This record gives sequence, structure tokens and C-alpha cells, in this order.
Amino acid sequence: MEIKTIGLACDHAGFPLKKYVEQYLKEKGYAYKDYGTYSDISCDYPEFAHALANDIESGEVYPGIAICGSGEGMAITLNKHQGVRAGLCWDPEISCLIRQHNDANVIVLPGRFIDNRTAGRILDQFFKTPFEGGRHQRRVDMIPVKE
Repeated sequence: MEIKTIGLACDHAGFPLKKYVEQYLKEKGYAYKDYGTYSDISCDYPEFAHALANDIESGEVYPGIAICGSGEGMAITLNKHQGVRAGLCWDPEISCLIRQHNDANVIVLPGRFIDNRTAGRILDQFFKTPFEGGRHQRRVDMIPVKE
């Protein structure tokens, strides 16, 4: 995966894990753009998910990382965007598969269900795994809704 500036978004439930992810990205030397939120005060995750998704679609950032309590709200919102393929990951093997088979461009982490060490392993796998293409490309090409 050719990494540009990584987009990073979370809600209040994902904020504690986001602080770890920021540290992880700095230690790995990755540039990132932070879409918020910036505290653990209750907020609305779609605001941050849509901002991240818009910049994924425009090419301003690639890939993206999104975090909320279960990961589901962020994933649902992100995947409303035609150019986003967001996958929810709680295990490194899943992060590998969403890259290999789905060409995921956003990884979603469930902040209330994984610890920092697991998040780091998931991100390591996501960043190093290439898309396999082939039969998977045909399937990925079928994902966007045709108008």
C-alpha cells in the first residue's frame, strides 16, 4: 500500500484509542490529518466520518483510520460514500483480509473492544498488506452503486 497522509477520525468513545493511534503513527513516521473529535465529550460520529470519507474520495488522504465504541457507526457512515471501502477490524487477520480481498481504504477500529497492543498489530498488518487484485478486483469494481 502506498501511504500518503493518513486520515484519522473518531468519536468520544474512540478518543482514548485515537490518542494511542496518534502516538503509533508518529513513531512509525506517518503523516496524518486529524478530523476529530478532540476529547471524550459526547459527540456525533457521522460528522467526523463524513469529513474523513470526503477526503478519502478526493484523494487528499489515503488510507484512513476511524474509531468509535463498537466501530459499527463509523463503518456504516463511511460506507455510504461511493469511493470508500471501510472494514471493521478487531484482529490482525481481518485487517489483512480486508486489504487483500476488498482493497479497503479505511480501517475501522472498535475502541471499546480492543487494547492498544492489538490496535498496533492490526494497523501493522493493514499497512503492509497489498491488494491481491485478480478475481477480487472484479468484485471490488461491483461495489459502487451505479446510477
